[in-house]
Amino acid sequence: MNAVTQAAQRGKELVEGARSVAELRAVEPEAFGKRSAFARLTGSLRDLAPTERREVGRALQEARSELEAFFGKRMAELEEQEASRRAGSERLDLSETALLARWAGGGLAEAPPSPAMRGHLHLVTQVREELEDIFVSMGFEVMEGPEAEDDWHNFQALNMPPHHPARGMFDTFYLDLGEGGSGGQGAPEGGGERGPSAVLRTHTSPVQVRLMESRQPPIYAVVPGRCYRRDTPDASHLPVFHQIEGLVVDEGISMGHLAGTLDAFVQAFFGPGRRARLRPSFFPFTEPSAEFDVTCWVCHGVGCRTCTGSGWVELGGCGMVDPAVFDAVGIDAERYTGFAWGFGIDRMAAARTSLADLRDLLDNDIRFLSQF
Repeated sequence: MNAVTQAAQRGKELVEGARSVAELRAVEPEAFGKRSAFARLTGSLRDLAPTERREVGRALQEARSELEAFFGKRMAELEEQEASRRAGSERLDLSETALLARWAGGGLAEAPPSPAMRGHLHLVTQVREELEDIFVSMGFEVMEGPEAEDDWHNFQALNMPPHHPARGMFDTFYLDLGEGGSGGQGAPEGGGERGPSAVLRTHTSPVQVRLMESRQPPIYAVVPGRCYRRDTPDASHLPVFHQIEGLVVDEGISMGHLAGTLDAFVQAFFGPGRRARLRPSFFPFTEPSAEFDVTCWVCHGVGCRTCTGSGWVELGGCGMVDPAVFDAVGIDAERYTGFAWGFGIDRMAAARTSLADLRDLLDNDIRFLSQF
């Protein structure tokens, strides 16, 4: 019990000693992560008698929970301080203009230097490339496909035939291909066959369908790309957004493999300390299905407008591939099983940077973009 108290005190000192968000994230593993005294004490519980193990284990969990809450409070304080400093540094500075005026009037012998501004990749592109690197390191390959899709690949092959109620989940842009072409503004046609409607893809899942049509398992792939839905822009939704989906098809694949893959991804992308959860849900192309949430990056679980007061932000959906999808693409559902998931890259970028409003990603404000 003394060791538990000392671990809690040491962790609190490390958290209090951090003077920036970066420093705080750096001490997190040593404070209560894999390199902390809490981790070592947890591993030593097996050496205790059963009664002692329960008592010490309960104390260990309480101390760690208190330290995590203190960490979240300190993180919010430091983020507020850094935001205030950034606001002060963004005030309009006329010193260069004044120098140019003096040079134009003969007050300076030569023009003051004007450093060239170099551009860089957009925040969403940076996050997309990082996600690709993470999944490639886990053994996945990266695949791409067309953004204008036919109704078969976007809906029907994913167990959503014409007039299926699940199509209401996707407020779709239909394409008018003109006289002699297919497509139209109305509801999809086809009656179970490959209908003529053309759409801007509502998700990256059509690429998964094309992949399963073109090859036999095993398949381990991720699909990043741009998607389109007729959504009204708000703090957590955009009509043009970026998504990354994953697909695994092989023999003996289970829901446990899905949970393990997502856990490895969370640890690699968000780092230790970020909480995640799966909630039962429904998607026509997976069964069973689940929603995947992470702790809100703005309020750290307290509740705010970004998470609509829940403390959680949905990143996407996941589940086991429905056998009807395998039937549509010619894969033996008796032999193979698989899982799939889909996350919003824009939300990943917001989660990484504590961005409260996704619309900021579209403003092209140099002051905002230059921070990343």
